[in-house]
Amino acid sequence: MKRKNSPFVFSNHSLLRRIVLSAAALFLIVFAAGAGRNQTTSPAPLFDVVHYNLLLEPDIDRKSVTGTETLSVISRTAGLREVELNCGELTIDSVKDQGVAQKFARHERQLIISLSRAMKQNETREIEIEYHGSPRRGIRFVPDRRQVYTVFSTSQWMVCVDGPDRRATLNLKLVLPAGLIAVANDRMVGQHTLANGKISSEWKQDAPVPAYLFGFAVGKFRTLTERHGHVELRYVSEQYTDDELRKIFRDTADMIDFYEDKAGVKYPFPGYSQVLAAGGVEQEMSSFTALRETYGRDVLANERAIWLGAHELAHQWWGNMVTNRDWTHFWLNEGIASFMASAYKEHRFGQAEYLKDTEEYRLNYEKVRTAGKDRSLVFPDWNSPTAEDRTLVYDKGAYVIHLLRTELGEQAFWSGIRLYTRSYFGKSVTTADFQRAMEEASKRNLQEFFNKWVYLRNKESEF
Repeated sequence: MKRKNSPFVFSNHSLLRRIVLSAAALFLIVFAAGAGRNQTTSPAPLFDVVHYNLLLEPDIDRKSVTGTETLSVISRTAGLREVELNCGELTIDSVKDQGVAQKFARHERQLIISLSRAMKQNETREIEIEYHGSPRRGIRFVPDRRQVYTVFSTSQWMVCVDGPDRRATLNLKLVLPAGLIAVANDRMVGQHTLANGKISSEWKQDAPVPAYLFGFAVGKFRTLTERHGHVELRYVSEQYTDDELRKIFRDTADMIDFYEDKAGVKYPFPGYSQVLAAGGVEQEMSSFTALRETYGRDVLANERAIWLGAHELAHQWWGNMVTNRDWTHFWLNEGIASFMASAYKEHRFGQAEYLKDTEEYRLNYEKVRTAGKDRSLVFPDWNSPTAEDRTLVYDKGAYVIHLLRTELGEQAFWSGIRLYTRSYFGKSVTTADFQRAMEEASKRNLQEFFNKWVYLRNKESEF
């Protein structure tokens, strides 16, 4: 969840970070209201949605969506009669269980389905839902540019289980006016023209991911494609020339190599798309990122202004595939991705660039600490995060990872990052999981370090 929009070129990323934190704030407040995730651990689910099959038609002019989806639901208990899903402010038109109409109700952004026939344990049912709505959040329409793209949270534009600890695959069909190009998760498997002249494009997300990583971007885009090993790189824009796109994203291939080496895990998808879109979007999604158009101008003016692109790409490992189990451990997503962006800048431009970033992280954290607003990085809840809370998650989080690197030394630290990433790739994690991996790799007890810097059990932290 990213760092927000500015029309200016930044010589460093401190102002950019402060602006972007407001984007993360908006998502997290909205997400908390929509999904209600405020516990350190989640109870075992009574059911899982393992696959979504969605036909979605966004109307850019009316700023609305119409959807028909089928959810593959597996019951984890015998006698399941109620399925509760997140639905934002969408209007539910009908619900069917294998073609049979079901009773349903909406309550505080939840869709509660009362099954007429109870489910057996481990039974799979196909639940069909038709809906429409004019979402105020989770999706942005830009009619004058003929663009629409998703941001957090997913349940504002499709019915789903909108939490980081639940993973599913996705088959998405987007119906759009002719002349518009779509980018969505993983890979496009088909496209055809409908009788009414509209275009239907179909996308498949084969690896299970949290539903909050589902998404798409649509516009009058053009795409420049390059091949880098096993990955097809796609640079998508309306305004930039091919030569400009090559310059803006010239480091993407090297970033992938760097992150693969540090993670010990290959980039998991056949392609990676970077979309330069209108407005202030800065959003990672599974296998692609939507970035504000002005990011391109920033990088063209200063080749070192790549922190945002590096941060978003880092999320494909740390945040998307290794995901915090719930939002109280959100620093594992954002702190590690912020640190990794700076580590890449060290690799690309030298240690001085890395140290400049980490000093910014430290100074931003110190302001919060001096104001008496320091908190554990594992929050007791994350329903109404303050600006200071967000600084802790991003900047203190990145600074603590830097301190851990200094504490352990290069070999032990990076061995720990590899062990952590490999062990939990495709899974959801807690801070304790991260600590265990770093301890195992370094052969050291890190409880004192985590007590002091992560859990704030020893408040006399030194800078």
